[in-house]
Amino acid sequence: MSCYRIGPVQFIVKRGDITEEEVEAIVVPANCRLVMGGGVAGAVRRRGGIEIEREAMSKGPIKIGEAVATTAGRLRASYVIHAPTMEMPAGETDAEKVYKATRAAVELAYQLGLSEIAFPGMGTGVGGLDPKIAAREMVRAIIDAAESGKQVDTVRLVALSKELEEAFLKALEEANK
Repeated sequence: MSCYRIGPVQFIVKRGDITEEEVEAIVVPANCRLVMGGGVAGAVRRRGGIEIEREAMSKGPIKIGEAVATTAGRLRASYVIHAPTMEMPAGETDAEKVYKATRAAVELAYQLGLSEIAFPGMGTGVGGLDPKIAAREMVRAIIDAAESGKQVDTVRLVALSKELEEAFLKALEEANK
């Protein structure tokens, strides 16, 4: 586990399974319909319960750049924040969509009064985005939100793979220069 402080935000980078995080909210890279089929969303549905998907879908569809919060079912989080990185289930994503989704998730967490959230690699699985690009856009979006006054105190970047963990660390080192 590594820690970085950039402005008012404490970043924690760790390797692990986001569905096991004990935190106020975990973020799910979603599709606009909020169907939780594969990737992180599917893992969250399997571990947290189908009620998460039912509640999410009742709040959709939403656009890229928007986010909704649901209960977290059996997870050790209080909320799941669903932020679309792709239009359709199993679709591809890009850097701009990952930026918009990450920023929307942070801004919603701020509106909910949360102090700590956890992100997986947004768009790095089903979305097919290179982890280095995704990590750079995620860090940029979190810092930009903080600079606009909409930040959370602590952001956990939870990497399922060593490659993603290294991408998060590099993106933070570059942003901290």
